[in-house]
Amino acid sequence: MTDPVIPTMTFQKSLVSFDKVEQLSKRDVWYQNGEAKLKPFYKYEASLDAFKQVIKDKAKENIDRDLLVEVLKKQYKPLNACQNCFDSIELLRNKNTFTIVTAHQPSLLTGPLYFIYKICSAINLANTLKSKYPMYDFVPLFVSGGEDHDFEEVKSTSIYGKPLIWESGESGSVGKMSTKTLAPVLSQLKEIIGESEQAAEIYKIFATSFENFDTYGQAVQNYVKTLFKKYGLIAIDMSDPELKAAFRPIIKEEIFQNTSLAIVEKTISELEHIGIKKQAHPREINFFYMMPGIRNRIVKTESGFEVLDTDIKFTTIEMEAEIENHPERFSPNVVIRPLYQESILPNLAYVGGGGELAYWMERKAQFEHYKINYPVLIRRNSVLWINKQQSNKRAKFNLSIDNLFQKENILSDIFLKNISENEIDLSEEKEELGKLYNKLKEKALLVDKSLSSSVEASKVSQLKEIDKLEQRLKKSEKSKHETGLRQVSKLQDKLFPKGSLQERKDNFIP
Repeated sequence: MTDPVIPTMTFQKSLVSFDKVEQLSKRDVWYQNGEAKLKPFYKYEASLDAFKQVIKDKAKENIDRDLLVEVLKKQYKPLNACQNCFDSIELLRNKNTFTIVTAHQPSLLTGPLYFIYKICSAINLANTLKSKYPMYDFVPLFVSGGEDHDFEEVKSTSIYGKPLIWESGESGSVGKMSTKTLAPVLSQLKEIIGESEQAAEIYKIFATSFENFDTYGQAVQNYVKTLFKKYGLIAIDMSDPELKAAFRPIIKEEIFQNTSLAIVEKTISELEHIGIKKQAHPREINFFYMMPGIRNRIVKTESGFEVLDTDIKFTTIEMEAEIENHPERFSPNVVIRPLYQESILPNLAYVGGGGELAYWMERKAQFEHYKINYPVLIRRNSVLWINKQQSNKRAKFNLSIDNLFQKENILSDIFLKNISENEIDLSEEKEELGKLYNKLKEKALLVDKSLSSSVEASKVSQLKEIDKLEQRLKKSEKSKHETGLRQVSKLQDKLFPKGSLQERKDNFIP
């Protein structure tokens, strides 16, 4: 297959500080800005210089590189991968090679834009590290969360504002679901994107993946491989039985001793003390039992263990035998998944969004207990695409990039201030009035201290009257520039669909 056809484009880049983006959480801004309160909850600074130490620390771990390489080669053989993919895989045998990991659920047609941004961020970081540390190699690696069973989160996407929904009819692990039910999605995709050369190439990538592979997990692995093959990205399916077998000791400790519960709960309590909400709910047993059509929680009972909402039960001896003989049936939840990933991979950094990094921060003490090196946490890039037409409209109304991130009422005021020939902002007048009343209060206090409250009440009353006048002026101006205000509102709605960041709603295909 040829590489996707990309038209020649000219781009301009503007950088916006995280603290100017209303849609980002406090913890996200804190991490990006190096807030001291968060530092106890991660190991390394997110800087290029920090990787010198990270490499030394990770090199001390006994990662089974041969196992990893053989599993990846086995997974990539049916994908008809090109040679540079196998070259990247083979590099992982070398003790001077490390991974840069990002992960995501196997969203339909890649789902929201940040699926792509995560991968691009990981690739860029790997390339940058190679320039800074040329004696080492860095392989960008995508972990597809195919074991997840939250089908509602991956079954739909939106392209050009039109929803596409996958009606699977199956339950259990999403990655094990059949691709046969994806035919209607492909048909709708073709209808939406049309017949251009680029559209045909994009359609071919997804059609080949859905039609040539039986399981959805393999299909996702294939289209990620195809989209990013020229960059040496590797996509891995962590549900492999051989990889799970290497994780047996921790599976056993977690199921029989429930180690992570107390450790993670303590960290969560410490995070809540500084105002950071809980991200993941640790349980006594943080594993699901996975079989065809099911992925259900394992719980402790008086007689041993059972799998919720099934008839499956184990005594303690039977459970130990099941872990030994079928480790692939034990699927970690979000509390254990980072441990599993970092115990198998020679990884230096995890690239993720703000929410993901927040739940990683709940894990540091857990990693220390298991003597697994905690990776550098890298906040993925966030991007807002503004096309030429939208950029021209922004310039026409003299709005800055930062202005576009403001709330709608504030953006309206900025627009009116920019376009109006009349002065409708009475801030200066309110400030002058405040100064005048402060002088009056000083004089009143010299005569009679009891008059101070009367002066203050008069000041508040007068300021309210000026506020009312200002609102009337704005209302009058709004009526004069109603068309322009509608255009500004429409522009903001396009860039921030339903008030959310574009990257959380739009798909990469348009």
